[in-house]
Amino acid sequence: MSPAPHLPHMFLRFLPPLRPPPRAPSAPRGMAEMPGPSPIASMYQLLCRGGLSRMHEMQVQGRARYGPLWKAAFGPIETVHVAQAELIQQVLRQEGTFPVRSQLSSWKEYREWRGRACGLLTAEGAEWLRLRRLLGRLLLHPYRASSFSGAVGSVVAELVLALQREGDGNPEHLVRDLSSHLYRFGLEASSAVLFASRLGCLEPEVPSAPSVFIGCVHSMFRTTLLTMALPRLLLRMRHSPWDTFCRAWDGLFEFAQQHIDHRVAAVVAQPHSVHGVCVTDLLLQEGMSMESIYGNVTELLLAGVDTISSTLTWSLYELARNPQVQAALTGNNTNTSTGTGTGTVPLLRAVVKETLRLYPVIPANARVIPDRDIRVGEFLVPRKTLITLCHYAASRDPRVFPAPDQFHPERWFCVGRRIAELQVYQALAQILLRFEVRPEPGGGPILPMTRTLLVPSAPVNLQFLPR
Repeated sequence: MSPAPHLPHMFLRFLPPLRPPPRAPSAPRGMAEMPGPSPIASMYQLLCRGGLSRMHEMQVQGRARYGPLWKAAFGPIETVHVAQAELIQQVLRQEGTFPVRSQLSSWKEYREWRGRACGLLTAEGAEWLRLRRLLGRLLLHPYRASSFSGAVGSVVAELVLALQREGDGNPEHLVRDLSSHLYRFGLEASSAVLFASRLGCLEPEVPSAPSVFIGCVHSMFRTTLLTMALPRLLLRMRHSPWDTFCRAWDGLFEFAQQHIDHRVAAVVAQPHSVHGVCVTDLLLQEGMSMESIYGNVTELLLAGVDTISSTLTWSLYELARNPQVQAALTGNNTNTSTGTGTGTVPLLRAVVKETLRLYPVIPANARVIPDRDIRVGEFLVPRKTLITLCHYAASRDPRVFPAPDQFHPERWFCVGRRIAELQVYQALAQILLRFEVRPEPGGGPILPMTRTLLVPSAPVNLQFLPR
């Protein structure tokens, strides 16, 4: 399950057409008949067997043992796990106008604790819908995304130089811990789009402020699931994970607020000499309050950094292991101004979509239907039950995806429009234009682990050989 409400369902967006779900029996079965481990067994797996870092594996194991629908304990409450695409769709079709998240959302609890405004990821009800419509209008239109391509392109060029510098310093052109480089790229590119700031993340010596921000991100994600699973009383104890969690969020908000305030001051002081447009400018023009801008931009920065770095890391990892796909991407006519081949753009998009299928940034999400019981498959799920949507397991369902654990980009043929996708496409295209990416000599496979997000369980080291 994920603490970040209303993140896009990347997996569901890219599903091929599905067969209608099988007809359920006329009388639904109750929760008492639903299979699943005992609460004690669930908590033992989570807290004593490293289950918090293996929640994606537990999805696959749960589906294999109990079927596509089972119940289990998560912290103090019982949750229903849904691990089949048709059943996930059933849940989402019944959630109503305003999606509702778990009452255990520690992200929202922090905002209430500190008096912070909620952004799109943590807002609920009518406020979420208002923000979703506003940000969708401002950011999802193809014209708006393309207006940021210049800023993103300059950061991509710096990434390529940074990878070349790192590879040239190694006799095997090995770039160690690729995720750390791509995390800095994600922060630099997202900052350019959100508040027109350049941070120096890709310079040989990284300034301290971006490094502190990245440390806060890692700390916040490491403690998120733990703060959700522990009983509420333990969270208020001194030196508890809650303290670490709150300090991390404090650092994220302080970083974003500093850059937002700097941008606003520059626009107010010299409105006609400020170059470019960023998301902060657009929100100011809409009359959004400063507190709401802080909340939304902080969450957009966090979501953008992780989406970009995770997707790029796993994409390059799989391309290094599948040289025939890499060759297909680089072997056709290439446009040197954008770094994309006219014949390879659909394949490039397919690579990203196949990467997100195998390694979804958010391996699970959750919903609560607060006002009525709903039917899911052959079971009746009572209102206010926490429902965990198991995207990781569902995206590896062999009924829908033949050879589900294999990397086959040719499965996909659709177009994305988000700004984060723009950054991923440009970066991948430019990297592949200049480097042949290979696995580390003698290196073995790297498995994912859950850290709220799905991340590599070990550093990803790849060769970047100049073309």
